Amino acid sequence: MRLATMLLATLLPLAASPAFAQSLEQMAGQMIVVGFVGNGVDDKGVAALRAEIAAGDIGGVMYLKTNVASRKAVEAMNTAFREAAPAGLPPFITLDQEGGLVERLDSAAGFKEIPDAASVAAKNTPAEARAIYDGLAQGVAAWGFNVNFAPVVDLSVNPNNQVIAKYGRAFGKDGKVVAEYAAEVIAAHHAAGLLTSLKHFPGHGSSTADSHEGFVDITKTWKDSELEPYRELISGGYEDMVMIGHLIDTNVDPSGMPSSLSKPWIEDKLRGELGFKGVVITDDLEMGAIRDHFSLKETVVNAVRAGVDVLLFSNTAYQRATLGDEVRAILLAEAEADPVFKARIEESFKRIVALKSRIGADNVQAQ
Repeated sequence: MRLATMLLATLLPLAASPAFAQSLEQMAGQMIVVGFVGNGVDDKGVAALRAEIAAGDIGGVMYLKTNVASRKAVEAMNTAFREAAPAGLPPFITLDQEGGLVERLDSAAGFKEIPDAASVAAKNTPAEARAIYDGLAQGVAAWGFNVNFAPVVDLSVNPNNQVIAKYGRAFGKDGKVVAEYAAEVIAAHHAAGLLTSLKHFPGHGSSTADSHEGFVDITKTWKDSELEPYRELISGGYEDMVMIGHLIDTNVDPSGMPSSLSKPWIEDKLRGELGFKGVVITDDLEMGAIRDHFSLKETVVNAVRAGVDVLLFSNTAYQRATLGDEVRAILLAEAEADPVFKARIEESFKRIVALKSRIGADNVQAQ
């Protein structure tokens, strides 16, 4: 199958290195990716993150537009983040750079923008789209990032969708077609030394609400066909990340838990049925769908028990420098009380280290 061959081939340049033992504290820290306040290397919030990365207290950072002042400033921060990391454990330096309206780097900051996915697909075949995403990926790598939360593999099946269709974020409504475009996005990023993340599992394209605002129930709208891109890409060898959305489907999980906190969705569907072996990361756990209904402890514990490997916090709602410490303390306390939970942390750490070992040793290329 061409898709399988292409995906497996793109993994080859990302050389693996052996995992190594860490303390439980550092294992738990690798499961945490947080946003921050600041847009310069000498800012207080940036300095605090550098210290946390150096201590192994967190596993990565997440950029928002407020963190981007200029290319020079971003490059300096990302260099500092990388240099602070323990040997063999580079931080995930992440952002959402899809193209169109969903981007953290824009022309005002000196980045060459590209159209949204719907526009790309309307004017280009998947093969033609590759050049567009080569440019995007090389630019993202040149600024010092190593993870782009892309591609979107939601299906644009609801034209009135407030999250996907409204912003042209989907390549189309046919799962196989979406997978073909997504494979080119992934290949372009791998060629630039970047990791990717399929999103938003199990599918946000049929939803009628926005999980940034509150619970999104897809019980009456979601169809199994929305898993088709995941089936295609995972069977083709995809093992980077899958980002789990905050979506409720009581047909799959009668408890009513959102998918990001749901074992039936993550362990049974994604890992069991689809065979995904890579890293599972949550969508931002500060969205209204989570923050308004669960305490920080409930969020962290439920997510990890459900099978999540990386907990993503934008730190826009909590807005405190101690957030990473608080999350890590919850993980350690639960692990001390429950050997099964401790084993989950160890399992996630192995997956994270395996993925980090594939980050390009020199992933910064000229734009």
